[in-house]
Amino acid sequence: MKRTLPFIFLACSTLTLFGCSDSSDSSDRRDPETPEPPVVEPPVDNTPESVSLSLLGRYQTGQFDEAAAEIPAYDAASQRLFVVNAQKGALDVLDLSDPASPDFIDAITTEDIRAGSVVNSVAVQDGIVAVAIEASPKTDPGAVAFYRADNLSLISSVDVGAQPDMLVFTPDGNTVLTANEGEPSDDYSVDPEGSIGVIDISDIENPVVRIADFTAFNGTEATLREDGVRIYGPGASVAQDLEPEYIAVSADSGTAWAALQENNALAHIDIASATVQRITALGYKDHGLEGNAFGSSNAFDASDDPVEINIRVHPGVHGQYHPDAITSYEAGGQTWLITANEGDARAWGEDNDAYWAGDASQGFVEEFRVKHLVHADGFDRRANDDLPPQLRELAAGALLNPDVFGYCGASAGDPGDCREDEELGRLNITWTMGYRTDSEGMPVLFDTEGNESAAGDRLMYDKLFSYGARSFSIWNTAGELVWDSGDAIEQYLAGDECRVGSARDIPCRDYFNSGHDEGSALDSRSDAKGPEPEGLTTGQLGDKTFLFLGLERMGGVMVYDITDPMAPERVDYFNSREDWVTEDVEGILDSVGDLGPEGLVFIPASDSPNGEALLVVGFEVSGSTAVYRIEQMLAE
Repeated sequence: MKRTLPFIFLACSTLTLFGCSDSSDSSDRRDPETPEPPVVEPPVDNTPESVSLSLLGRYQTGQFDEAAAEIPAYDAASQRLFVVNAQKGALDVLDLSDPASPDFIDAITTEDIRAGSVVNSVAVQDGIVAVAIEASPKTDPGAVAFYRADNLSLISSVDVGAQPDMLVFTPDGNTVLTANEGEPSDDYSVDPEGSIGVIDISDIENPVVRIADFTAFNGTEATLREDGVRIYGPGASVAQDLEPEYIAVSADSGTAWAALQENNALAHIDIASATVQRITALGYKDHGLEGNAFGSSNAFDASDDPVEINIRVHPGVHGQYHPDAITSYEAGGQTWLITANEGDARAWGEDNDAYWAGDASQGFVEEFRVKHLVHADGFDRRANDDLPPQLRELAAGALLNPDVFGYCGASAGDPGDCREDEELGRLNITWTMGYRTDSEGMPVLFDTEGNESAAGDRLMYDKLFSYGARSFSIWNTAGELVWDSGDAIEQYLAGDECRVGSARDIPCRDYFNSGHDEGSALDSRSDAKGPEPEGLTTGQLGDKTFLFLGLERMGGVMVYDITDPMAPERVDYFNSREDWVTEDVEGILDSVGDLGPEGLVFIPASDSPNGEALLVVGFEVSGSTAVYRIEQMLAE
C-alpha cells in the first residue's frame, strides 16, 4: 500500500477554497507568505483500501468537564468551525483556515432571542448557521436561530418545541429539522411533550415552522409497550414520554428518522406533511448469545470489581440499544440507518434528599444495581440512600428467576452468587422492566421463598435490562436490525493490537473501559455502559463510505468501512488522549490530550482548507476541539 492525499480539483467552482479569482482583485489573492495547498495528481482509482487518523491540530478552551466543546459544524466558504460551548451557553466560532492551528474568532450568544437561553446544537449548510436554543426553564418552548457564517449576523429565528437538542438540514437545503427532546423538570412536576420541528427555510428571512408531534399516539400506551416501546414516565402521556434525541434524513429529503433514546425506539417522519407516521421499537440485545447473527458474540464485561477484563456472556441480561447519534447513508440503491448505542437512564431528582427520603413526587430515578435489587433483606436497607420510592411502592424486595439465572447460583428465594460483584452485582440496570406481570400489566408477587403468593411482597425478575448495547448498529428504513458490532468494540479495546495516544504507543488493555475524567481508571465503566458509543458521522472517500464513531468514556474514534452494510470492517481506532495515569486530570489539561468525544464532523477534501479530508471532534470533558487528518491508503 502507499499513502497519498486526496486529489484536489483546481477549478473555479472552488473559488472560496483556493482563491481562484480574477487576478485584478488583490483582496482575493493569497498571502505570499502562506504556502499554497499541495496539489496531488489524481490516481487512476482514488478509492482508498483503508484509512487512518492522525492528530493535525487542536483548539483548547482550558475548561475541564464543563462541556466547553460539544457539537462542531463547518462552513467551507468561510473556513470556519462553529462549536457548541455549553459552559458559556454559546457558540464558539473558530478560524480553520490553518487546520493545524484553529483560532478563536468570536462567540454567538442567544440572550437577545431568549433571556437566559443556552445553545444546544448547531448545523451549517451553504453559509447558513442554524442554532438550537434551549429556553430557561428548559421545559418552555425553545427556538432556532439562523445566522450568516461569514459575518455572524442574525437572519431570523422561530419558536419550536421544548428543549431542541439537535438539528439538521435536509440535503436539498430547504428544511431544517429539530429534535425537541422535551425532558421533564428535575422533580418531574413538568413534563413537556417531545416533538420534531420542521422548518421551511426556502425564504430564510421568513422561516415557517410546523411541529410534528406525537399526540396522535396518546391513548395507545398499552399497544406501544406491548410492541417494546418504553413508555414509563410517571403520569406521562405518550407525547410527553417520547424524547427525540437525534435525527437522520433520507438523501431525497423526504423522510426523517428520530432516535427516541430513553424509549428505545425510532420515530418515522414524513417531512412534506410534518407528521410522525409510526413508532418502531428497536428491541433488545441478548447478552446471553455466544454467537449472534452477525458473526460476533453479545458478550460484555459487567463488573468493575475486581478490576480486570472479563468479557463473557450473561444469560438473562438484555441491553437496551438506546441510541444517541443516528445518521443515514446510501448503499446498494437503499437507505440505511446507523445508530451509536450509548444507553441512557432517566435520573431526575437524584440530588434531592426529599426524593431519597421517600417522596415520589420529587423525582424519578430508574437506575439501580443488581446487588441492591435482589438482596435477601429487601429494598428498605437502601432507604435514604439510593432507593427510588416508586420501586418501593411496587414491592418490598425482588428475586431472580432461577430457571434463567441458575448459571450464577440463583435458586428459589436466593440470588446466590448472581449478586456478587464479580458476577452481576455491580451492573446498573433499570428496575422498571423485566419483572413478571399479569395480563393487566401489574406485578405478580412472590414470598421470600420464591413462591407465587397473594400475600407476597417480592418482584420476580425474569430478565435484567442494562443500558446501551456497547456497539453500533445498522438498520433498514423499517427499523429492522441488519447488523450489529456485538462485542467487537470491547474485544478490540481489550486486545493486544489496540494502542492509544497520538503516537499509538500505550496499550489499550491497560486502560480498558476507563472513565474520561480521571487517571488510572481501568475497568471503571464496565458496570455501566462500557466504552459508551455516542457520536458518529460518515464520510465518502471515493466509492467507499466510512463511519467515524466516538467512544465517550474510553475516548477516541473507531473507524469502520461500512460500504457493505451487511459486513462492516474496522479499519482504525485513534485516541489522542496522552496521559492515562495522573489522577488530577484537570491539573494537566494542557497536556492530557482529548477527553470525552461528543460530536463529530467530516470535512471532504473538496471543502477542506488544506485540500485533505479531515475529521473534527468536539471533546466535552477536555473542552478541546481536535482536527484529525484522514490518511488514505491506496492500492499499489
